[in-house]
Amino acid sequence: MSERRALLRRIRVWLAGFVVCLVLSGVTAFPLVHELHWVEDLLRSSVSPVPEHFPALMEWITRVRTGLDEADATYPFVLYGTDWLAFAHLVIAVAFYGPYRDPVRNIWVIEFGMIACAGIIPLALICGPIRDIPFWWSVIDMSFGVFGVIPLLVVRRMIKRLEAMPRTADPVDGPAAPVTV
Repeated sequence: MSERRALLRRIRVWLAGFVVCLVLSGVTAFPLVHELHWVEDLLRSSVSPVPEHFPALMEWITRVRTGLDEADATYPFVLYGTDWLAFAHLVIAVAFYGPYRDPVRNIWVIEFGMIACAGIIPLALICGPIRDIPFWWSVIDMSFGVFGVIPLLVVRRMIKRLEAMPRTADPVDGPAAPVTV
């Protein structure tokens, strides 16, 4: 396997992993009410140390579950916002098909994703206090941006390496581009 082909394969593996995480993040935003009941039941189980060792976390989970239950029962349209959040994750995941297909040409999608990851931090720092979100939960939210940017940085670096390599008549690339002088 050529070095170029191996690099392209590594780029695609990293992108596939990133897309899987985006899709999972999106899909799990649809059933929030049920998920919070499940999480609360799990954390309150006899095997969980959370209520004893992390009472603030337990209180927060209960508060969020109660809020979702009340919104679902009285104002279910409010939860429509989380449906759009889920949809946005799925749409963004689809955008990464471009770099999967042609990484050099579509590196801008990777850079867009890096900007979005960076944007999570000010969003959490500004909107978290406005929405009465505990700071430690905002830190968890910000970690999605920090951990999300890592694979994108790796992929961007690999794409730049791929871009610097000479194109050959490799079946992956198609015919070699004509050299102009």
